[in-house]
Amino acid sequence: MGVKATVTEDGRVTSFGITCALCHSDVDDSVAPGIGIRQDGWPAKDLDPGLILSLSPFFDDKPQQREELRSWGPGKYDPYWNLVGINDPVVIAPAYGLKDVPLETYTGEGPVSYWNAYVAITQMGGQGNFEEPLLNISVQADPDLVTPKLPALLEYQESLEPPPPPAGSYDETAAERGEVLFEGKAECAGCHFGPRLTDAAVTLHEAHEVGADPLYATRTTTRMYRTTPLRALWQHPPYYHNGEFATLKEVVDHYDLVLNLGLFDAEKRDLVEYLKSL
Repeated sequence: MGVKATVTEDGRVTSFGITCALCHSDVDDSVAPGIGIRQDGWPAKDLDPGLILSLSPFFDDKPQQREELRSWGPGKYDPYWNLVGINDPVVIAPAYGLKDVPLETYTGEGPVSYWNAYVAITQMGGQGNFEEPLLNISVQADPDLVTPKLPALLEYQESLEPPPPPAGSYDETAAERGEVLFEGKAECAGCHFGPRLTDAAVTLHEAHEVGADPLYATRTTTRMYRTTPLRALWQHPPYYHNGEFATLKEVVDHYDLVLNLGLFDAEKRDLVEYLKSL
């Protein structure tokens, strides 16, 4: 899935490439584990892009780079590694629920189509034009095969809605109490508001504001972090851009500490149930 080839009538492969679905699709296992109906927009959490890239003969005489690629692990990718040489992969993010999310990336670089063009041209080898003076990137192609496809791609992405939580996967009564905490004592709604529960359309945040590792942001155009949209959280752990939190409980504990919220254990449990319901 996500790999596409052009094959002649006599069985010869004349071109070979990858698509968005490689990293941003999964299957529902309805036939067998790993086989079923495609679920577009779901992050490919078991895909190991670094390992795949490391198998290239290009790295035969570059053992350090090969080891860096193999250190990423499943479900992670570094979209700046090949440009700046700093190894700091991030969790592959879901590509659903983007309709009311103006900034797609963890660090809020431009609108969704900006990032689509960046990835297509600088990461996937697509033939197109891309300019980013802040990162010293200037790619020109004739013909430009990427830019004309961006509007339709965006329209399709915005049609992908987050999957609802499975029946019985959270305590509804506790989630109701958790919603009150979310809006009040836990202070979550200060940044997580609007249709997708993010203030990305209004502001970005310094790493220290949310207790995030600043390294990844320093390589980007914004040098800041976007408030993550709270969409189908049950479906895509680990959390934070670098996946440092395995569970929602760890996320809640982190913010309780960073923001000095003073949440009781029972309140944390209720808040987690609400987050599982989103």
